[in-house]
Amino acid sequence: MNLRHPAQAMRAIVMRELMKFARQYGRLVSALVRPLLWLAVFAAGFRNVFGVAIAPPYDTYIPYDTYIVPGLVGMVLLFNGMQSSLAMVYDREMGLMRLLLTAPLPRWWILFSKLTATAVLSLAQAIAFVAVAVVLGTDLPLWGPQTLPLVVAAVASALMLGALGLLLSVHIKQLENFAGTMNFVIFPMYFMSTALYPLWKLEESGAGWVWQIARFNPFTHAVEWMRFALYGKDPGLSPWIVLATLALCFGLAAWGYDPQRGFGALAKRGGPA
Repeated sequence: MNLRHPAQAMRAIVMRELMKFARQYGRLVSALVRPLLWLAVFAAGFRNVFGVAIAPPYDTYIPYDTYIVPGLVGMVLLFNGMQSSLAMVYDREMGLMRLLLTAPLPRWWILFSKLTATAVLSLAQAIAFVAVAVVLGTDLPLWGPQTLPLVVAAVASALMLGALGLLLSVHIKQLENFAGTMNFVIFPMYFMSTALYPLWKLEESGAGWVWQIARFNPFTHAVEWMRFALYGKDPGLSPWIVLATLALCFGLAAWGYDPQRGFGALAKRGGPA
């Protein structure tokens, strides 16, 4: 089997997204401002109010800014994954997706190439944020035997959140509907997770229903996988939940973009293609 053509297609799609991103300086700035506000302002204010007890994966008491960095990395990955769905909706309305999906390649490979481009952009923004966080004095054990598991966790999380955005792009028919849909996805996923507070804190505070949602929130498991990998600890079932969510979302997205079902049916009904 000749893999040269699929590899060239993936490279072209990834490079297109990277070049487009390189011209959008405001996108990088906005991607960094949001988590840096939490790190530099909210973490400073909550440092003496919110105590993080000794609980896995930590071996000692840690400051709040150290605790929330994995969650803020997850924020960067989440927002870029959702932005990718906006780009997909825009490309569909402009007709670019229709042209792309007519390429002589398997449809799932084209979509996987788009997903790879989203993950690459997400990771680039996450690296930029971590670099700034280190400059601000946040203590992060980035180098050592835990580096490779941390990279694997970050890549898998970026792919999972990108696949979720890809799935949403199937069901968002017009750009005007994007903001409302995102409000029902981004904020619940982020705030009902362990990005900002430990899971045991939710249970201890009596917020039982929030605790239950956070337990089953795939974003929680993405953050926990990165958090535990950062300290070289066993993340439990989190990797399996992240990978299963990635496979499910991507499979449903590929099914939705099938011309006999979601994407094609929309075009046949006279909707944007």
